[in-house]
Amino acid sequence: MIAALSVPLDRAGLGWLVTAVAGVGALAAARVIRTPPAVPALVPARVDHGAPDRFAWAAATIALLAAGTFRAAGWLFVLCLLTATLTTALALSSGRSLRSVALTYVLVPAAATRGGLWLARGAGRLRGRSRSGSALRVLATVAVSILLLAVFGALFVSADAAFARVFEAAIPDLRPITIIRWIFVSAVIAPLLTAAAYLRAAPPAPGRLDHTEGRKVGRMEWAVPLGLLVLLFAAFVTIQLAVLFGGDRHVVETDGLTYAEYARSGFWQLCMVTALTLVVLAGAARWAPRTARADRVLLRVVLGALAALTLVIVASALHRMNVYTETYGLTRLRLLVACCEAWFGLVLLMVLAAGIRIRAAWLPRVAIGVGVLALLGLAAANPDGLIAENHVQRFERTQKIDAGYLADLSPDAVPALTGLDEPATRACLLDAIGADMPADDWREFNAARESARDLVARYRPADPDACSRMLGRS
Repeated sequence: MIAALSVPLDRAGLGWLVTAVAGVGALAAARVIRTPPAVPALVPARVDHGAPDRFAWAAATIALLAAGTFRAAGWLFVLCLLTATLTTALALSSGRSLRSVALTYVLVPAAATRGGLWLARGAGRLRGRSRSGSALRVLATVAVSILLLAVFGALFVSADAAFARVFEAAIPDLRPITIIRWIFVSAVIAPLLTAAAYLRAAPPAPGRLDHTEGRKVGRMEWAVPLGLLVLLFAAFVTIQLAVLFGGDRHVVETDGLTYAEYARSGFWQLCMVTALTLVVLAGAARWAPRTARADRVLLRVVLGALAALTLVIVASALHRMNVYTETYGLTRLRLLVACCEAWFGLVLLMVLAAGIRIRAAWLPRVAIGVGVLALLGLAAANPDGLIAENHVQRFERTQKIDAGYLADLSPDAVPALTGLDEPATRACLLDAIGADMPADDWREFNAARESARDLVARYRPADPDACSRMLGRS
């Protein structure tokens, strides 16, 4: 009910945070209230209270959805929303491996179905214990409550204009589209919340899914291919060191290659190399034997060398992106991919730390936790504001600006754009961003949009037609 009344489907806003808090509260209450099992567990499992870090993942879910209250960038909120599904699965899962988390995703449809039966039997048990006439008493209580609120609410509304405005904002607009939205949101949220409550009450046993070791292969079967891969990485890194620490000599000596072209030509390939290396490291840790001391030493040496060399590749990729950004400016995609590459580097450092004892059951959850913290840090840093500030600084150096791209940024960029030392361009950009900011009610309240409206109102363009020509819009 709270989700139907609160969630704004077309933009980020306060309603998402209200729904997240209500959902976590409902799941916590459902877990505290002890009742006899209404249906058998979805998967035979011992009764437990879940992973000890479930409260941290629940808090992370709320923090991710809270980003929509303070940041207006739609792409950032969608990313936070998708990540919130992962943190929710981690809070619900009783296992510790990524496969256990994936199992939680897979079981959601079945848990929603069985959870519906669970709720139906619980409601039937309540009706069976109720005394005759209790339904009439409930209806009478509801009717009296509505009557009292209506009478005294009307008196308060007529007595104070400020209270009237708040009351009017809180009362939903009962148009057909509003009722359709309520039905749609309820149809989506109710099964998901039912599945989550059911998985909390009867978490599936992870079984062998939490086992980090698989069928072992021979020493030569894994050491030879990975050893050759280390040699290849070493050859590439040797050349990269000359570029990283040798200035632009390599670029100058390469015919027809500018520094920006060099950075752009290899960044995406190096990102793919980093991601694939993490997959290779995970496979080697799972299938390489480690019973003999020689196997453990070889595993540490090969995987440690591969991880260390990949760290240099991460540094090379970030260096290329820095050069590329200085030449062409910062964009959302460049900023996001650079953050992902930095996260890859942190995961590699954790892999090196895990290699001390070889076993690292903690690694998947810690790596995800670091990624969640990085995303929250990115939201706090205001990415659209960073992009706008980068372009404003480049304009001071080059007197060139990509007005069309900046006009498509979210209201998060407005404070940075007010520092642009070109009044006509500044007014046009702020006016273009302000045109995409419809009025918000309490459900859609967003701090960035609220502050941006005041700034946009200060800088009005003198010639709207000139702005349209500048931004390439009719």
